[in-house]
Amino acid sequence: MGEQKDPVHAPPPPPAPPLDPELVAATASLTTGPREPITPENLREHQRRDAATRSRPTAGDLRADGLFEVAELRVPGPPDAPDVTLVSVRPSGRPGPLPLLYYMHGGAMIMGSAWSVLPRILRHWALPLDLAVISVEYRLAPGDPYPAALEDCYAGLVWAAGHAAELGVDADRIVVGGKSAGGCLAAALTLLTRDRGGPRPLGQLLLSPMLDDRAATVSCHQMSGLDTLDRTTLTTAWRAYLGDRHAAAGPPPHAAPARATDLSGLPPAYIDVGSAEMFRDEDIAYADAIWRAGGQAELHVWPGAFHGFDTLAPEAAVSREAQDARTRWLRRLLGPPAGSTPSTGSTPSTP
Repeated sequence: MGEQKDPVHAPPPPPAPPLDPELVAATASLTTGPREPITPENLREHQRRDAATRSRPTAGDLRADGLFEVAELRVPGPPDAPDVTLVSVRPSGRPGPLPLLYYMHGGAMIMGSAWSVLPRILRHWALPLDLAVISVEYRLAPGDPYPAALEDCYAGLVWAAGHAAELGVDADRIVVGGKSAGGCLAAALTLLTRDRGGPRPLGQLLLSPMLDDRAATVSCHQMSGLDTLDRTTLTTAWRAYLGDRHAAAGPPPHAAPARATDLSGLPPAYIDVGSAEMFRDEDIAYADAIWRAGGQAELHVWPGAFHGFDTLAPEAAVSREAQDARTRWLRRLLGPPAGSTPSTGSTPSTP
């Protein structure tokens, strides 16, 4: 074994980059006291609390007085596993087939819900882009560790692509996406579909993705406890998800996408992250690895932004800019909505 460094004499991390002043002001009420890190000992209590307090819109809420058609679907899961729940939402009265955003929620693989992420997605993308959305209710760790969540997401994607006609979606225009842990699953899903010859997504939308189980980058040390995450919580989540594979040599490439050695043959990626969040360095490295493999990635590092900045402070200027950039990428990737007339003017429109 290599020489172990004495943590007592380890050099301190470098100073953290400054936070965007508008984000600080918008979230001041959230930082009135120290946050309790999640540990293996208190994980179940945090999960219970999250399930009890997390906002969960109903199907009626999502229908928004008839703007959307909403269905909760139970589809075949992985072999010898339960069925997978998919929440399917599409704009009402729009002729199909529509492009599809196949989305995985965040929550560090240990929390979260397919329903809770939908209101913002529908508001920002479904109506403006004539976009159908499927949100996946995957199994959570540690009760169901890797590869349960990823296999649920894969089974749901295979079903959705195979039933595109009845869903009114275009099987050739499916974008997989997710935020934080959902971004990890979206990246892993594109690797898995490539390796298994499954449905090929048109693109992958990776929002502050959680990609590297080792949590050893400069930004992980630099921002721990200053970001909305900390290394104790992150390590607890990765251990819950990966078990003995956590931080081990040579994990499966689909377990922690930052550790994959072959990123060739992947669909175009959109990757964004804040300059003041723990995942900054691993996300930048992932974009670089895609470029080195001959792939296409659009990378945005939002100055002064912490993890989840656009959710906690949606009206901040940097949050609005981030949302606009994501929408522009989706619009370019998907092309004009069905039945629209391309502009003949020389000046491009802005969203």
